[in-house]
Amino acid sequence: MSDSVFVGAAYWDKAANGAVTQGLFRLDRNAGKLQPVSDGLPDDLEVRHIILRNPDTVYVGAQDGIYRSYDGGNSWSHHVLPGKERRVWSILPTGEKTLYVGTEGTSIYKSDDDGETFRELDVPKPDGFVDMGFPNRVIRMAADPANQDEIYAGLEVSGIVRSLDGGRTWTDCSAGLIALADTHDRLKSKIGSDLHTEGMMDLHSVTISPTHPGTVILANRMGLFISHDKGENWEEMGIGKFSDLTYCRDVQVFPHNPETLLAAFSDSSRGGAGSLYRSDDFGKTWKRFDHDVSMKSTLMTLGASPQTPDRVYCAARKGQVFGTEDGGRTWREFDLPPFVKDVYALACA
Repeated sequence: MSDSVFVGAAYWDKAANGAVTQGLFRLDRNAGKLQPVSDGLPDDLEVRHIILRNPDTVYVGAQDGIYRSYDGGNSWSHHVLPGKERRVWSILPTGEKTLYVGTEGTSIYKSDDDGETFRELDVPKPDGFVDMGFPNRVIRMAADPANQDEIYAGLEVSGIVRSLDGGRTWTDCSAGLIALADTHDRLKSKIGSDLHTEGMMDLHSVTISPTHPGTVILANRMGLFISHDKGENWEEMGIGKFSDLTYCRDVQVFPHNPETLLAAFSDSSRGGAGSLYRSDDFGKTWKRFDHDVSMKSTLMTLGASPQTPDRVYCAARKGQVFGTEDGGRTWREFDLPPFVKDVYALACA
């Protein structure tokens, strides 16, 4: 369906017995509801990433590999990964048939036939790896539009790694993030470890604009950071000058203007407030984009339609979905079912 909005959630352990808490949902705008997508998908599906190659080709990252649809989500095929780690957190399509899939740990798989077969890539454990007591994961990947063999993978909670040759070799690009934490007290943060670099290594998203090759923007617990030299050095983007909320879960280049950025800010990973911001000058200044809605939990994910510049949606952790169909002039809230409270993913056609 050419104008679909998909939302994905994982299992929520505080729900009532027998309640459905996870799965894939598609927005029915006329009914004002998000309806479960079930045909061809398992009942216990946990969704942590959704990506569109085009309006009809949809990929869903789940606990047992990826699910792919060629008809806008009406039917699905299941594709299992060959290695030990199979819980998918990120999917990156490049070219016509290439897929990169990131999982728990530092595992990244590559397919050259749109998911029919995969091989595991040799991704080293970064020097700044932080042991949080839960499996680290490849939370988001991005390819440089100027050279799609240049891949950047953000790791939660282990910084960022880079490949300049389509995944054959990888380099740890986290040294500059660690240096910022060592230098600036405001960038020190430790919640689940004894390392003050934990917050800077707690990556959530990464993006690259087609008009700024070699320039990488990442989102982490401490805000937004930018590298102008393919991850060799990093600098703070200063979101705190524009927003009281600086914990950043998602950042994306707007598909209709490569100088425009969208970012999701909140107070913490499981907080009680969220906000969607927009920059029209590549991060120099920011303004709040959502309005007249009340986000009651962490804003986890956003999606801008590649077809129409007026359509932007975002989703908060505890089940709220917000969208505009008129370029931000008005916003509408859509609720997921009552016990869907661990939202990770959203994709907007």
